[in-house]
Amino acid sequence: MAKKSNKESWLSKLRSKPIVWNAVLIVLMFLILFVVSYIGLGVATRHGMRLTVPDFTALSLDDARYFAKQKGLKIVVNDSLYVPAYPGGMVLDQLPKGGVTVKGGRKIYLTINSFAQKKLPLPYVAGRSLRQAKNMLESAGFGIERLEYVEDIATNYVLEQYLGDEMVTAESDIRVEKGTGVILKVGISDSQTTTTVPRLIGRALFDAKGRLWEQGLNVGKVTYDEGINLLNQNDARVVRQSILHGTVSSLGSAVSIHLTLDHNAVAAAAEQADKAAEEALAARNLADSLAAVAAADSLRMLESVEPQHSQADDEFFF
Repeated sequence: MAKKSNKESWLSKLRSKPIVWNAVLIVLMFLILFVVSYIGLGVATRHGMRLTVPDFTALSLDDARYFAKQKGLKIVVNDSLYVPAYPGGMVLDQLPKGGVTVKGGRKIYLTINSFAQKKLPLPYVAGRSLRQAKNMLESAGFGIERLEYVEDIATNYVLEQYLGDEMVTAESDIRVEKGTGVILKVGISDSQTTTTVPRLIGRALFDAKGRLWEQGLNVGKVTYDEGINLLNQNDARVVRQSILHGTVSSLGSAVSIHLTLDHNAVAAAAEQADKAAEEALAARNLADSLAAVAAADSLRMLESVEPQHSQADDEFFF
């Protein structure tokens, strides 16, 4: 009872001093608000709750969702690929990767295997320039399997289009798998038979193919560093090309390429290739200059030679 009396006496003294009493109440209110806010924020953000992301690859999408729910994670499917060797709906890749530590409630983005490759209508591109045809095919989700040049007055105009052995016409109603390549028969005249090889080093595969087709060149053998697959292929860049950029080559020639994920190797290869291209260009310019000088000297020698007339020629004119 004595303790209770002492507390009441202490509170009474505080209440008798309004300024001090109000100050104490304000401090207590701030402390209560801080504690409530701290606890609420911890609950909302799962503060201190760290989870190890499971490896969902090779699981079905339903299984991945089930295990993610058990862990307090959220699954988001943000991409799909079609790999015939794997069953449809299988998880091919994820971000973040398995084994990474994250906060609870984190979204895990999955790439899954499509159940079937999409079939799209194949556009008719004959009668257009090669550049227009290439752009139309790429925009529709297709590519070029091969360029075949045939003699014609219109260089780099598409004369005929084939899907395998089947000729595609304006009346054709064909739906084929996305990414399929077509054969284009393209005109070439006697006066325009060469093109310049573009710089491919540092480009992704899709971009490198497009640059070759635009220049009237075929894509040769495509090889990769070990470890590159369908999932990381888009990140790979060309590190070697079989014909140096800037080289003059025949229309329809094939250029083989090799791709890598090593960006340092790509940078070094680009520097080396640019130097080699500059040296080759300087050598060609020197050769052209020497040829021009030799031609000019020959012409001057011919002009300096006096015409020789026989006596019979003189008698004929006089």
